[in-house]
Amino acid sequence: MIGNYKNGGREWQPVKNPVEVNVYDFVDKTNGNASPYGIYDIAKNKGWISIGISSDTAAFATATIRSWWENEGKSTYQNAQCLYITADGGGSNGSRNRLWKNELQQFANDTGLYIYVSHFPPGTSKWNKIEHRLFSYISMNWRGKPLTSLAVIIGLINGTKTKTGLTVKAVIDEKIYKTGIKIENKDFEKINITNNNFCGQWNYGIAPK
Repeated sequence: MIGNYKNGGREWQPVKNPVEVNVYDFVDKTNGNASPYGIYDIAKNKGWISIGISSDTAAFATATIRSWWENEGKSTYQNAQCLYITADGGGSNGSRNRLWKNELQQFANDTGLYIYVSHFPPGTSKWNKIEHRLFSYISMNWRGKPLTSLAVIIGLINGTKTKTGLTVKAVIDEKIYKTGIKIENKDFEKINITNNNFCGQWNYGIAPK
């Protein structure tokens, strides 16, 4: 939630001059919520975060991947013919999420990339490198600081760096993403998807049409 709320962690402050925050964390409809969705480029040790202002949906997740590709990916990997994504097993990019796969098909069609996805099995998402190489450092960088506005959130994320060379870019996605969108069987069958022989429910490829 965006507002003057307590944010976990400790931070140095002048003596007898603590940061004052609200006692209760009731939702402030004026400020709303921020929905961060992150991408971590393992090879370059770089993060890309989209801050959404509506719902964390599969369309929002794929829009973040598309945004990263247009702004950084295709210039960094100019000869790329495929994109390999490791993702958690649930949520907006869940292995059972039909909208996620449908949006990836559109992304593959638009870019000509073959999209290969591997989902972490249930209970193993802590092994996803994005957790301990990106999000953990963002959490440390904004510890003890109330997230009072989108500008504050963007500034704190952009300021996240490590001695090993991690850099992070954060952008705002102001699009409103609808919830409850269902992909019917006839539309899902049109997705050009191939399940891997090993745990095909978690490992699959989507080819452009």
